[in-house]
Amino acid sequence: MNDLLQLKGTFEQKSNNSRPGSPELPSEATVKVEHLEKLKNDLEALKEFWSEDTILNGALVSVFYIDVIAKSRRISGTLTKGSITANSSIVGAKFSKSDRMKHIITHYVSLEMLNESIERYKKSITVLKKQFNGVIDCEDVKKLNQKKISYDNSLIAKTNFLKIIVDAHYVEKFSIVMQEEELKENSIITIYKTDTDTIELMDKIGINLLSARLIDDTTMLLTPDQLAILKQKAPYLISMAISDISKLTKTDFENIDRETINIPSPKNEPTIGVIDTMFDENVYFSEWVDFKNMVSSDIELSQDDYFHGTAVSSIIVDGPSINPDLDDGCGRFKVRHFGVAAGRYFSSFSILRAINEIISSNKDIKVWNLSLGAPVEVNPNFISPEAAILDKIQYENDIIFIIAGTNKNSMNKTVEAIGAPADSINSLVVNSVDFENKPAKYSRKGPVLSFFTKPDVSYYGGDGNKKIRVCTSMGEAFVAGTSFAAPWISRKMSYLIDVLGLSREVAKALIINSATGWHPQKISSSLIGHGVVPQKIDDILKSPNDEIRFILSGVSEKYDTYNYNLPVPIDKEKHPFIAKATMCYFPYCSRNQGVDYTNTELDIYFGRINGKEIKSINNNQQCTDGNHLYEGNARKFYRKWDNVKHIIEFSKNNKPKKVYDKGIWGISIKTKERLEEKFGDGIKFGIVVTLKEINGVNRIEDFIRNCSLRGWLVNRVDIDNRIDIYNIAEENIDFDDVF
Repeated sequence: MNDLLQLKGTFEQKSNNSRPGSPELPSEATVKVEHLEKLKNDLEALKEFWSEDTILNGALVSVFYIDVIAKSRRISGTLTKGSITANSSIVGAKFSKSDRMKHIITHYVSLEMLNESIERYKKSITVLKKQFNGVIDCEDVKKLNQKKISYDNSLIAKTNFLKIIVDAHYVEKFSIVMQEEELKENSIITIYKTDTDTIELMDKIGINLLSARLIDDTTMLLTPDQLAILKQKAPYLISMAISDISKLTKTDFENIDRETINIPSPKNEPTIGVIDTMFDENVYFSEWVDFKNMVSSDIELSQDDYFHGTAVSSIIVDGPSINPDLDDGCGRFKVRHFGVAAGRYFSSFSILRAINEIISSNKDIKVWNLSLGAPVEVNPNFISPEAAILDKIQYENDIIFIIAGTNKNSMNKTVEAIGAPADSINSLVVNSVDFENKPAKYSRKGPVLSFFTKPDVSYYGGDGNKKIRVCTSMGEAFVAGTSFAAPWISRKMSYLIDVLGLSREVAKALIINSATGWHPQKISSSLIGHGVVPQKIDDILKSPNDEIRFILSGVSEKYDTYNYNLPVPIDKEKHPFIAKATMCYFPYCSRNQGVDYTNTELDIYFGRINGKEIKSINNNQQCTDGNHLYEGNARKFYRKWDNVKHIIEFSKNNKPKKVYDKGIWGISIKTKERLEEKFGDGIKFGIVVTLKEINGVNRIEDFIRNCSLRGWLVNRVDIDNRIDIYNIAEENIDFDDVF
C-alpha cells in the first residue's frame, strides 16, 4: 500500500481582468414589442399595488425567468439605476412548480426604482416600434453593438435600451409570490428582508413579537393565531414557512438485554461533540462521556428519552469493541454529550437556540455528531432553519457536523426526501447501507434544493437481520438507522482532524474521495451520495500500489488560485494514468436567497497543461473564452455552486495520455460570487487527488522525486508518526518533576 502524500507549495493568485461585454441576445433569439408591453403592464400593476399597500416602504417584485438563469443572464437594465444594480436587491430565489425548472427571483426595491424601470420600458417600446418596426433579433443587437446600425434616439441610452431588450428575452413576467403552504402548529417563519426591522414590521401588522422568538433578523417563531394574521394582512412577506414541531425519525431496535462490559479509563483521546437526546450516566462507558442536560427542567423525562442519545455515544466511544466486525482502526474517543431533545417530539426553535450556545461554549471540539432528524421532507425551494444555522456556524468556526440522513417509516413503500437538518450543505451527511453496500430499506433521498448532492456518503447503519450493536439506557440493543451510521463517520473525521492534524476541508475531501470508485455508480447518488466509505481508516489514508494519492490545501484570495507545477510521471513519452480529484470548501450561505443558497463558487480545473490552459480531466470549459454553457447544464455537469466538487476519468479502455509541456499538470480554482459582497475572499479549500496507473505499475517514488525537484515539500502521512506526535502534544507535564 502507498502512503498518502501531503504536498506543500505555493498557489499563485490572479485577479479577473475581464470585463462584462455589451448586452447580447442568444443565437436566433428575437424580442417583440408585444412582450415589452406585457412586462411594462406587469410593472405598472405592481406599482399600483404597492402604492395602495403601505405596510412596506418599498416594493417586492418577483422576476419569473424562462429557465434556470445564470448570474450574467439576470436582469441588468430593470430594477437598476446608476451604481445600484438589480443583483444587490435580491431577497429570495426559488424554482417554479412547472414541469420545467425555472428561476423565480424576488427583489425588494424602492417605488422610485420601480418608476424608473417603467419609464425605461416605455422608452424602449417607443424605440423598438420606431427604429425596428416592433421586433429586434440577435443580429440587430450585434450590429448595434458593432455600430453597424446607427442609434440616434435621445429617449434612452443605447446601452440601457439593449439591456431592457436582453432582460425581456429572459423574463416571462413580473409579479408577486404568495405563500401557499398551510400550517396549523407553531411555525418557524422567514420573511423577505426589507428596510424595516422585523419586530417593528410585525407590530405594524398587529403581531406582538418578542425578541426571544427571533432566530435571526428575518426568521421567527409564530403561533397559529399570529401566522393567520400575517397571512391575512401581508402574505407576500412570507418567504419560507415550516412547522416547529419535529419528531425523531424511526429507529428499529431489538434484543434488549443487560450486559456488563469493561472499559479502561480515558487518557488523551480526542473528544467528539454529540448533540442528541439524553445520556444515561449509569452505562459502562460513562467515564468517557461528559454529559450536559440542555432540556428545560419543566419537562419530565422517562427512560425512553435516554435510549437514542446513549446508543449514539456508545458507538463513538467504543463502537469497535461492541461491533468487532466493524473495527475501523481508530480506537476510542471521548464524548461531550449535550441532551437537547426529550421524547420523540422536539421543538426545532429550542434546538436552534441550544446549538448556538453549545458551539460558542465549546470551541475546542472540531467534530460534532448530530443524529436527530425530522420525518417531514425538506422543501425543494429553501433550506431548513436547522440546516441554515449549522451552515452558518461552520462558516464562522473551524468545525464540521456529521449528520444522519434521517429514516423513513418502514411501512412507507415510497422513497421520501431527506428531512432536516440533513439538508445542511456544509455538513457531511451520512445515509445507511446494508452489509452488501445496498441502500438500507429505510433510506431517504436527496438532492437538496433540486441540485446539491445529499447525502454526501453512506456507511453501515444496520439493516435486515444484521443490525448495529449498541449500549443503551436499557442495556444492550441491536439497532438500525442512519443515526447509527453517522457516528462511525464522526470517528473517522475526528481521527483525521484531531489525531492526524488534517484540516476539515482536506478531511472531508478524503472521506468523499475514498468512497468513490473508478467506474460509474450503479446506485443513484440520491440514495448513497458519492459512495460507501471504506471501513478501515488505513483504506482512507493509504492507496493500492498502482495509485498515487496526495492532498493539497490553499486559500482563495483572488479570482484565480493556481499552480501549474505538478510533475506527473511519464513512461514512453506518455502519461500512463487516469485521475480523480475531490475539492471541499465551506462557503457562506444565505437562506433568504432560497435555491441560490451558496454565495461563493469555487470552480476546479485539474489536468495537463496545454500551452497556457489546463486540459481538465472532466473537460470543464466554463471559463473558456467564447464558451457558452446554460446554467442548468453547468450545475448538472460541473456541479456549479456545489461546495463539493468531485471530478473523475472513469476506467474504460484507458490509453496513456499525450504529454504536453514536459509532462506538467496543473490545478486552477476560479472563484465567483453570487452577490455583490465578496464572501469568498480568504476562503479555504482542500483537494485530494488520486492518480491510477493503468498498467498497474507503482510510480510513487518517481512522483515524489519529481515533485521535490520542482520545489514541492512532500510529506508522507505516516500514521504511526502522526500518532506519536499527537500523544506527545496531549501529554500532561508535571512541572514539579521537571524542576
